[in-house]
Amino acid sequence: MNTFGDRLRQLRINKELTQEELANQFGLHKTRISQYELNKRQADDELKKKFAEYFDVSVDYLIGNTEIKESADKLLKYKSVTIALHNKNGIDDELPDEAKKEIKDFIEYIKHKYKK
Repeated sequence: MNTFGDRLRQLRINKELTQEELANQFGLHKTRISQYELNKRQADDELKKKFAEYFDVSVDYLIGNTEIKESADKLLKYKSVTIALHNKNGIDDELPDEAKKEIKDFIEYIKHKYKK
């Protein structure tokens, strides 16, 4: 079973950060990161949210509740694009791959344009 400490360590290593570099990102001392990774100390909920955002994973993944890294919001956004391209009218059959790519690119453009 993966714990918060296990996940934090793996995410940090995957991002090629030292404990000190990660600590500096959050205004913490490197010993605090070490304590988290060794499961000797638990981060508060707000810090867990910040870690999850930083590593672009869900809090549930970070604390070991799921193997799915993406948040529900992110999965739903992806699914809505898939649904848009596979509606009951068979749009996926009617459009060439280039057109489908343009639709996806346009969706990304709109998301970027209206990003808060």
